[in-house]
Amino acid sequence: MNHVTIIGTVTAKPETRVELQKLLSAQVGPTRQETGCINYDFHVDATDPCVFVFYENWRSQQDLDAHMDMPHLTALFSQVDRLLASPVNIRYLKMHSEIM
Repeated sequence: MNHVTIIGTVTAKPETRVELQKLLSAQVGPTRQETGCINYDFHVDATDPCVFVFYENWRSQQDLDAHMDMPHLTALFSQVDRLLASPVNIRYLKMHSEIM
């Protein structure tokens, strides 16, 4: 399988943390319904409530690219400069263990 795994880290400004968490939480349901989404899991850092992490698996790079163009992300993308303390960090991973 040539699926794509990413870990996306988003860091809120302290004063926008609650607003950003609501916007990010609202992405989970629609994203999980997208074609090619294997899993889309939303986390908050255990020691820093301003740091949010997405663990995502997509069937292909094309599916991930299509996700990035989805209308439900528009509200988030239009506000990142105001909400984020630093740029979004996306790490691409390659699985070395067998899929169960």
